[in-house]
Amino acid sequence: MNTNTNPLLANFETFQDTAPFSLIKEAHYESAFEKAIEEARKEINAITENSAQPNFENTIEALDASGELLGRISSIFFNLNSAETNDEIQRIAREVSPKLSEFGNDVTLNEELFARVKAVYENRATLDLTEEQKTLLEKQYKRFSRNGANLNEDKKKRLREIDSELSQLTLAFGENVLAATNAYELHLEDDSRLSGLPESAKEAAAETAKAKNKEGYVFTLDYPSYIPFMTYADDRELREELSKAFGAKAYKDDYDNQENVLKIAQLRYERAQLLGYETHAHFVLEERMAKTPETVNNFSQEILEKAKPAAQREFDELQEFARNYADNPVESLKKWDAAYYSEKLKQKLYSLDDELLKPYFKLENVINGVFEIASRLYGLSFEETQEIQKYHPDVLTYVVKNEDNSLNSIFYADFFPRKGKRNGAWMTSFKNQWHDNGHNIRPHVSNVCNFTKPTATKPSLLTFNEVTTLFHEFGHALHGMLADTKYRSLSGTSVFWDFVELPSQVLENWCYEKEALEIFARHYETDEVIPLEYIEKIKAAANFQEGLQTLRQLSFGMMDMSWHGIDPTAITDVKAHERKTFDQTDLYPDVESSCMSTSFAHIFQGGYSAGYYSYKWAEVLDADAFELFQENGIFDRPTAKKFRDNVLSRGGTEDPMLLYTRFRGSEPKIDALLKRAGLVA
Repeated sequence: MNTNTNPLLANFETFQDTAPFSLIKEAHYESAFEKAIEEARKEINAITENSAQPNFENTIEALDASGELLGRISSIFFNLNSAETNDEIQRIAREVSPKLSEFGNDVTLNEELFARVKAVYENRATLDLTEEQKTLLEKQYKRFSRNGANLNEDKKKRLREIDSELSQLTLAFGENVLAATNAYELHLEDDSRLSGLPESAKEAAAETAKAKNKEGYVFTLDYPSYIPFMTYADDRELREELSKAFGAKAYKDDYDNQENVLKIAQLRYERAQLLGYETHAHFVLEERMAKTPETVNNFSQEILEKAKPAAQREFDELQEFARNYADNPVESLKKWDAAYYSEKLKQKLYSLDDELLKPYFKLENVINGVFEIASRLYGLSFEETQEIQKYHPDVLTYVVKNEDNSLNSIFYADFFPRKGKRNGAWMTSFKNQWHDNGHNIRPHVSNVCNFTKPTATKPSLLTFNEVTTLFHEFGHALHGMLADTKYRSLSGTSVFWDFVELPSQVLENWCYEKEALEIFARHYETDEVIPLEYIEKIKAAANFQEGLQTLRQLSFGMMDMSWHGIDPTAITDVKAHERKTFDQTDLYPDVESSCMSTSFAHIFQGGYSAGYYSYKWAEVLDADAFELFQENGIFDRPTAKKFRDNVLSRGGTEDPMLLYTRFRGSEPKIDALLKRAGLVA
């Protein structure tokens, strides 16, 4: 292909330099990656061949500025591989990933480049650097040392082999999970077994069936289909079938990930050992707030001790309720009963269920609500525009402005499931923020979720859980939008992983506040504001089964550490290994055909290996941080300014504990979380 006609390699002649999706074809990617890697190599060579003595500007800043084209192409391609993939894009990902891994290694194992970085690093005490510059210098030095720059040639060679193999294995893992998810469907030709299911779930299943040219109803393992079925379907046999299919994804099926799990864990361990670390977790946690596996394990055990007695009480209460439930009594609870009876008990205790609340959470209203909250806190305004090209018709595009009407950012929102989109919800970006020759380059930020699509008769109505998900991801988006750092590699969400969830989780708190709910929780047909009694019930129900929820989340973090905080080379049975962790936390009987590790994409495909604990860690931060908003008023601008100036805008420019303490006045305490969760009086 003539690279002159490749839109990925040209200047984007588009509104605010946004990605020209209408021009980009799959055939453009491979040649674009090839050219961009070549360009990035030239930029690295320019640094190493510079005859001047290495200094901060000609080495550290030059290195930070290198690879801009490659970064731009990578962000577009890999964002689409998550949100709008197909067989060809997945093939390209398999081809390109090892090449990117190899290039990354070529940089971090480049001895001349490392010698220059090391010279500046060893001379750092004599340099007059800002805090941000000191952080950048340390980050770059560690980027080399943590990637083998101090190793001998044989070990460097082995490190390259490991990284190449890991990039392939993690991709294969993700493809297997997606394929296993798509391979299953529960097809029912009539509604005779659908009692209990809300009309919206039936309507969505009917539309899925229609899209697949089938009669009746089709339910899938995608969350918007799976969760309502497990929560409301009276048919226990079908709940069991669906639950077992969900639990067995990529386990002993055509897409079995057991071998991938074992290899990934073993290679990560070998890599850590090569670099002089005891385990993969020791390697990862050096660059986290927690610092060591011991801190994480102690943190998990401390919360486990508080949560387990509460969880046992809640489980016993649910078991008793299920035994005496008039319509569908069961003697012994199984995993496929959990959501169903929990929902029934919740309704009994609070007369509150998703179907009662959903009419008040029309997607468009929730979007406008989160925009209004961002406006009141940070002075942002959001204007939908058709000037920005989209990678799929479902995507919404916005221009975000500051109070002085200057450009803040570009925002993409992609809310509905489809075949080429992975499950879950995430924030990403197509372009970072940084400063360039006096210009503040503004970011292009994206939220991707999987909410129920509008049907012929109803708009997209969210469950309350989906409302908190939207706020969570938008909290990450604000972290990207409000970034204001000099260097792109320190910008926005480029922070320690156990700090990155603070902006997202803290924003969820507004979903429980009357003052915030009244902005956007309006009935989609009558425009009536959500009744005060519902708001009070939402708050009361917020701690419903909090012990069980805490135990569940802890179990995921503990399992992550069980793979990554030890020498895993002796593990041969994936299921048996994960049971050792789950035996500490599970109150439900094990399902023999289920295995979580084989579909645990967060830790085996995403970036959460040895980091899943950070969700609970960030809950401590967010409960502690939100206490200050509660004391001063949830829309108090001075408090919001403090949070923006010390947390949201600063990215990874300083140690996060320093940034947090500057905002809060002290280090975070676990008490606020335990109190909020109702785990202590």
